[in-house]
Amino acid sequence: MNTQVTNLLDIRYPIIQGGMAWVADYHLAAAVSLAGGLGIIGAGGASAEFVREQIRKVKEICDKPFGVNIMLMNPEADKIAQVVADEKVAVVTTGAGNPSKYIPMWKEAGIKVIPVVASVALAKMMERCGADAVVAEGTEAGGHIGELTTMSLLPQVCDAVSIPVIGAGGIADGRGMAAAFMLGASAVQMGTAFLVTKECNIHANYKNKVIKAKDIDSKVTGRSTGHPVRTIRNKMTNEYLKLEKAGAGLDELEQLTLGGLKKAVVDGDADYGSIMAGQIAGMIKEETTCQRLIEQTVEQMQQIINKYAESK
Repeated sequence: MNTQVTNLLDIRYPIIQGGMAWVADYHLAAAVSLAGGLGIIGAGGASAEFVREQIRKVKEICDKPFGVNIMLMNPEADKIAQVVADEKVAVVTTGAGNPSKYIPMWKEAGIKVIPVVASVALAKMMERCGADAVVAEGTEAGGHIGELTTMSLLPQVCDAVSIPVIGAGGIADGRGMAAAFMLGASAVQMGTAFLVTKECNIHANYKNKVIKAKDIDSKVTGRSTGHPVRTIRNKMTNEYLKLEKAGAGLDELEQLTLGGLKKAVVDGDADYGSIMAGQIAGMIKEETTCQRLIEQTVEQMQQIINKYAESK
């Protein structure tokens, strides 16, 4: 499939893997890139040297373009920004902040810059700062989220900027991909769907929680603090939401979620870990490979578009 994004990033399929903290390691990033998409290492709250190590491990086993996602709230964001420039990764995606001060350095290193945005205003700002594309991520996504749905955010961002737009949030198969393209996207970013691939090294308990999820099983905590996070409901979310309803303060709420993602990903704590996943978790029924997921998604999308074209 040739789109603005496949041409920009030199990839076969217009599918980008989300840069999920603690989840998106070099195994997953390499597998996605080798399968024709764009694999992403999730820097999350990691150290700069850990990120450098992950980048070099991908390079050892993968000769395709891949990227790094930098959470700009990371205390080592400055160092990580320098590491990706030094290592000349193909792509940088960013979240939780404004990456404008790093963009000149990245562009000089030949790196494509693709910030994740949750509003039209931020998308326009990123275009002015020199971003090559943006990921418009709707509130259906897992993890840290904005307010607008993908269906309302994506077309507004596409109308507002001239750079390519990647749709994200609530996309797990060819139907979601086709919908994103009809709304103006040139590619999609998927996160939750990659959680249950064989190449994803999260704990089996985390994968099973996603596979067994129903349509109503995702919950958003942290709205009262201004930092909403979507996870699959468990004992932790139930307690958190009760505390929020009772007017608990930030300190008390943070104690409940401290280290929660690591608990889920590494320790397999399905009760008190943060099982970050999007609203489409209920669509995911079995473990698969990155190759199969990507090819099935693209094939289904093409069938939908061909069927639509034939009906006209």
